[in-house]
Amino acid sequence: MTELTGKLALVTGGSRGIGAATAVALAEAGADVALTYQHAAEDAAAVVKRIEAAGRRGFAFQADAADATAVETVVGRAADALGGLDILVNNAGVGAAGMITDVTTEDLDRVLAINVRGAYVAARAAAARLSDGGRVIHVGSTIAERNAGPGMTLYGMSKAAIAGLSKGLARDLGPRGITSNVVQPGPVDTAMNPADGPFAEAQRAFLATGRFGTPDEIAAAVRYLASPAAGYVTGAELTIDGGHAA
Repeated sequence: MTELTGKLALVTGGSRGIGAATAVALAEAGADVALTYQHAAEDAAAVVKRIEAAGRRGFAFQADAADATAVETVVGRAADALGGLDILVNNAGVGAAGMITDVTTEDLDRVLAINVRGAYVAARAAAARLSDGGRVIHVGSTIAERNAGPGMTLYGMSKAAIAGLSKGLARDLGPRGITSNVVQPGPVDTAMNPADGPFAEAQRAFLATGRFGTPDEIAAAVRYLASPAAGYVTGAELTIDGGHAA
């Protein structure tokens, strides 16, 4: 399984969960992979070791996704270290929950800075470095399609914006053969939303499969969209959610 041999990839927020699984999956498919992290330096280093164990080059760079200047800078640093850029996985994000009457303006600004502005700036910076025929893949959420309960207004809005960003990029970058797509996970067993956590049973009730997904299952979808097999897929949302939006 070497469909990405010779490709150069950047995964934002790649130290844990879906981001870490994605970084490793791309390496196992043959890509050299850089990743960003905010605080989890040890976790990021462990992911780099897994990339190297797959026989590929791995790099980790610290950057705060809420800092637009830092995001733009780290995309350039990653592309320089890799020697180019073929794939951007816009994964860095933050969760948010709370009734709209309880969410503060500060909460609003923080979530949009990370989930929306950070993704936009990363895509803008990457667009200048991506090779023709490259890939931009965003990690969104099934909440953008089906907000199944109260308290998710801010998060749902931020992830719906990612779908709009992706469609715009598909048009802007399509003439260069660069595709842009969104993977929309449902509940996935990560440190941010554990399958045995206090909110798990309420989420599980909405799932046709009756179980949370795994980071590897989401990473497999990203790997497909990064591959040559997905060259005619762009501006699409690929929902991997155990039937949450069914």
